[in-house]
Amino acid sequence: MQTDVDPRSLIGRKAFDRNGAKIGTVDEVYLDDATGIPEWAAVRTGLFSRDAFVPLEPSELSENGLRVPYERSLIKDAPDFGVGRHLSPEQELQLYHHYGLDVALPGDIAAAPPDRDFGRLSGEDPRP
Repeated sequence: MQTDVDPRSLIGRKAFDRNGAKIGTVDEVYLDDATGIPEWAAVRTGLFSRDAFVPLEPSELSENGLRVPYERSLIKDAPDFGVGRHLSPEQELQLYHHYGLDVALPGDIAAAPPDRDFGRLSGEDPRP
C-alpha cells in the first residue's frame, strides 16, 4: 500500500477481498509505534459483528476502497483480538502467520522487539 496515504483516510472505506467481494468497512487502523507506518486495518465484517485484522501491505488502496489480496474465508478466520487496544508482538506474529506473511517487518527488522506494539487510529475521538 502507498506509504504516503493518511491512515485516517482509510477509516470508513469499504474493504474488498481478492475477488472484489465486499468484506466490510475499515473501522480502525493500527500503526507501528516505532515507525508510524500503518500496518493493520480492523475491518468490521458484519460476520457476527466482529472486526477482522487485515494487513495493509500488500493491500492496495483505490478510489473504490481497500483491496485485500486474500480470500474472504481466510479473512473471516483471522485471529480475533478485539479492537480498541494495542496489538502485542505475539498477536502481531499470529496475524503474520495466519496470512502467510514473512515475519520481517518494515525497516528491515527481522523480528519484533519485546516492547514493540501497535497503536491504533479510529474514527472516534480518543479523549474522554
